[in-house]
Amino acid sequence: MRPFWQTAKFRENLAGYLFILPNFIGYLAFILLPILFSLYLVFVDWEYLKGFAGITWVGFDNFKALPSDPKFLKSLQNNTVFTLVSVPASIVIGLFMAVILNKYVFFKNTLRLLIFLPYVSSLVAVSVIWSIMYRATNGPINQFLLSIGIEHPPGWLSSPKSALFAIIIMSVWVTIGYAMVIYLAGLQGISKDFYEAAEIDGASRIRQFLQITVPMLTPTTFLIAITLIIWSFQVFGPVAVMTQGGPIDSTMVLSYHIYLLAFRFYKMGYAAAVSWVLFTIIFIITLIQWQSQKRWQDHF
Repeated sequence: MRPFWQTAKFRENLAGYLFILPNFIGYLAFILLPILFSLYLVFVDWEYLKGFAGITWVGFDNFKALPSDPKFLKSLQNNTVFTLVSVPASIVIGLFMAVILNKYVFFKNTLRLLIFLPYVSSLVAVSVIWSIMYRATNGPINQFLLSIGIEHPPGWLSSPKSALFAIIIMSVWVTIGYAMVIYLAGLQGISKDFYEAAEIDGASRIRQFLQITVPMLTPTTFLIAITLIIWSFQVFGPVAVMTQGGPIDSTMVLSYHIYLLAFRFYKMGYAAAVSWVLFTIIFIITLIQWQSQKRWQDHF
């Protein structure tokens, strides 16, 4: 009997493992090991300009400092507002656009491409363009508002009262294309028999939308909500390009706060602690949504 390493099955398995080996090495080197190292960093204070000699064990001090850090609390508050406003707005607008494009509009493919284009465009380029549009003195938006009689238009990015909502408006404009495309795919899976039966029963279009379309699209809404919530809590590019967290920390978010801690103030351990808090928040929200979706499926 031949040894197992000389059998055809072993050679086939070996060939398969060799094919996935480069990907596994990349995952190990660029994802798994950095994650484990960041988990170690939350318990240390590391002056990384000194190399590994600058590592000092501090235990849970990085986590203990979070409740007394005003920038962390402000970032968490801004992230919460950003998520609570941008995600529902993107979902609602994307759903209505998908319904309209699915039934009532000519040139559907062209319009769908134009609406989806901002989502696949460079976020840095989009942020720069919106920064120009938001200029308080000579920006196109304020020039238009002045032309229709509004004497004191918002300061947009230059005002602490409006800066965060200005970024939210831009982010919603970017993400509604994603929500619309996913909803269009979901609408294709709803049988027309439901609508025909509802019309026979005398249901209006609004009632059909609320009692057929919306419930049937619940799994699609769940998918969009999960991805947009994760995206909103990780938002970085628009803040870095448009406001750098200002004015007066009014647009400071967790991702940009982590960046400043790590690469401007060189507090790698504290930055890692904030990163794991951000991960925990996203994980808990995703778990809650997952359980809610599972209960809804079991109910129906």
